[in-house]
This record gives sequence, structure tokens and C-alpha cells, in this order.
Amino acid sequence: MIEYSTLNDNELPALLELYQQLNKGDNIDELTAKSIWKNIKNQNIKYFVARENGKIIASCYICIIPNLTRGGQSIGLIENVITDMEYRRKGVGKTVIENAIKYAQEQNCYKVILQSGNKRTDAHLFYEKIGFDGKSKKAFEMRF
Repeated sequence: MIEYSTLNDNELPALLELYQQLNKGDNIDELTAKSIWKNIKNQNIKYFVARENGKIIASCYICIIPNLTRGGQSIGLIENVITDMEYRRKGVGKTVIENAIKYAQEQNCYKVILQSGNKRTDAHLFYEKIGFDGKSKKAFEMRF
């Protein structure tokens, strides 16, 4: 049975293992990861996960960004969406994202933003089926 909730502190290593499917070879040492996790917990950031038999099989996080427009309503930013390859196309990732969206609504967000790489066309279809509009805005980034 699949269980959905937020990430527990002791599950950080399991999340990092799942992230290997998101960005192969993107390693971070445990001490650095724990330091970053401590900082994350002090921000308005929530990690939503799906587990089966204690194994994390899907995750995303949402950052709630305070905003001085739109009557003070915040903006939700969803990132690092990942579902284990064995669990894709089964509704698991959709439920994780929907949980993050529900949280954004509870936090008085007026919109949720989600970015995806241009070449990830299967993911784009997935996000559009959930209700995201891939044509409403154009995102720009600067990498360092």
C-alpha cells in the first residue's frame, strides 16, 4: 500500500538515493546534506513523498514565497519532482504534486509555478494533465 505524507528527518538518505534518478551522478556528502536539510526546515519549504513498504518512491518540494502583490497572496514554487522509474504512470507522482498544490492553497497562494526542462516532453504532458499551463508564461534561468 502506498502512503503519502511529508518527508521525515531520518528519510533524507532515501530521498538522496531517489534523486540519483533525477540527476545521475549528482552526489552530495551526508554532512553537507544534513546541513542543508537543517536550513530547509527553517524555511517555508515542504517535501511531499510517497512511500511503499517504507521506501520513498516519489517526491517533490514546494517553497512558499511571500508576495507583496495580489493582495499579499503568496506564490508556490514546486521543484525536484521525481517518481521512481518502477512506479511511473501509476498516479503516484500526480498524488504527490496534488498534495503540494493543496498545501499551497492552504498557505493562501494565488498560483503555483513548476518548471521542467525543455526536452522532457513526457513530463510536460503529465504536468498539463494535472492542470499546469505550459504556455501561460515563459521562464528564464541563469545557471552558475
